[in-house]
Amino acid sequence: MNSEIEQLGLGANGLPYTIPIHPNLVHLTLGLFIIAIAFDIVGVFFTLEKPVFKFLSLRATRSAFFDVGWYNMLASAIITFFTVAAGFYEIMLAQPLPNVKSAWGLGATETMLWHGVGGVILLTLIVGMTVWRGFQRYKWRKDNALQVQWSYLLVGLSIMFIMYLHGTLGAHMAGEFGIHNTADNLLRSGQNPNTLLR
Repeated sequence: MNSEIEQLGLGANGLPYTIPIHPNLVHLTLGLFIIAIAFDIVGVFFTLEKPVFKFLSLRATRSAFFDVGWYNMLASAIITFFTVAAGFYEIMLAQPLPNVKSAWGLGATETMLWHGVGGVILLTLIVGMTVWRGFQRYKWRKDNALQVQWSYLLVGLSIMFIMYLHGTLGAHMAGEFGIHNTADNLLRSGQNPNTLLR
């Protein structure tokens, strides 16, 4: 396996670059999406929070919360295209441990397949949420104090749960199958990661 990696010019993590890109973009996607939904929820409940902001001497308006929600959702949709693309590129270079089962009882190939399909589904859901959010902001509810619908927030919370399940599959890929895990790959090749990663 080591000779194959060296022939392809890949590093100890099985990639042509030092740090995997996909996990970093995943956290950006997650953060932007969660912040978008969270700020829209705060915007909906703004009348309850207003005394708290006044007590803390923070100038806050309901429309500002909805602005943060909208721009974070838009950014999440854009960055998720890159997240999925990087994920598919990195999954094509994966060399998982053979004959290992995840905590969910799946093998490496099944885990990678479900994670890839799940990534495309989440991309579709996030883009759909962005379009839905855009229609609420600029068309359906542009003159309303409440810029988002309750159904939108509930769907957003449901997508967060799907993200949790999907992220668990990704964690299985790195933790249990050693996919693009630098320390794991060094240990498998008989090298000491503590001396090489300093």
